[in-house]
Amino acid sequence: MDNEIKTWLFDILNAIMEIESFFTEQTKDFSNYKADVRTRRAVERNVEIIGEAMNRILKADETITISNSRKLVDVRNRIIHGYDSVSDDIIWEL
Repeated sequence: MDNEIKTWLFDILNAIMEIESFFTEQTKDFSNYKADVRTRRAVERNVEIIGEAMNRILKADETITISNSRKLVDVRNRIIHGYDSVSDDIIWEL
């Protein structure tokens, strides 16, 4: 596997672990998430990172199959380009 792809996969893993860390002292509950703007923005930023890394992986090697990869890229694009239409529900469902 290409070193760039490994780096992007590592970035995805780190972003996932960071998102998980936001819920170590509180329950992973939608109402808690929705009430905390800093957590929402931090999760959105990590989703951006995941989506961008996923997009780069897909462009670099079309043979790689990762479940929901297109959905992650699409959500990233929506956050970046359609920030005013980003729904907490959409982010939470990921």
